Amino acid sequence: MIEAKNIHKYYDDLHVLKGVDLHIKQGEIVSIVGASGAGKTTLLQILGTLDKPSTKEKPLIVMNEVPTNDLNDKALAKFRNEQIGFIFQFHQLLPEFTALENVCIPAFIKGSSKSETEKRAKELLDFLGLSQRYNHKPNELSGGEQQRVAVARALINNPKFIFADEPSGNLDSESAENLHNLFFKLRDEFGQTFVIVTHNEELADMADRKLVMVDGKII
Repeated sequence: MIEAKNIHKYYDDLHVLKGVDLHIKQGEIVSIVGASGAGKTTLLQILGTLDKPSTKEKPLIVMNEVPTNDLNDKALAKFRNEQIGFIFQFHQLLPEFTALENVCIPAFIKGSSKSETEKRAKELLDFLGLSQRYNHKPNELSGGEQQRVAVARALINNPKFIFADEPSGNLDSESAENLHNLFFKLRDEFGQTFVIVTHNEELADMADRKLVMVDGKII
C-alpha cells in the first residue's frame, strides 16, 4: 500500500508538484501519464525515495505502513534496498559485469549470502527467459534482454514495490509488448505493486488504474 498526501516539489521558483494526493493498493498496477513536464518522473522519484518532497507543506508518504518521509538517510537507504525495485528507460546495467552479476548487486548490498543470491538470480533469469545469458555482458545482449536483466535486478530482493520510468521507451514494439505482459505476469506471480510512468498508451490502458497528471497535479 502507498499513501501520499500533499506532495509538493519546488526547483528554485519552479513549482513542479502542486499538492499531489494518491492511494495505491497492494498488488495494484497503476500507470501515470501526462505531457512532458507534468511532473510524472518527479512524483515517481519522490514516491521511490530517490528524491524528497518540499517539507513546508507537511507532506505524508506511507509505504507498507512505514512513513518514509520521516526516515533518516541510513534508514531510507535500507528501506529502498529491501522494499523497492526500480526499472528505468535506460537499463543502467554496469557494463563490466555479466547479467548474473548485475542482478546480484542489490542483494550483495543488502548483505545476502553469495550462494543464496546467485541461486535466486538464476531463478529470476530463468523465469525471464534468460537462462542462456548468465555470463553475457550488457553489450552482448539485445535491448529487450538488457531490460529483462534490469527487471530481474529490480526483483532480486523480493521488493514490495516496483517503480518503472518509461520502461519500454527504448524498446522495439515487440519487446515493449513482451515487457508489458511480463509486468502483469510478475504481479500475479509475486504480488508486487507496480507504479509505471509511461507515454505508451497501450501500457497505460492495460493498468488496473490510469492516473493523468497535468501541470503538477493528478486530475
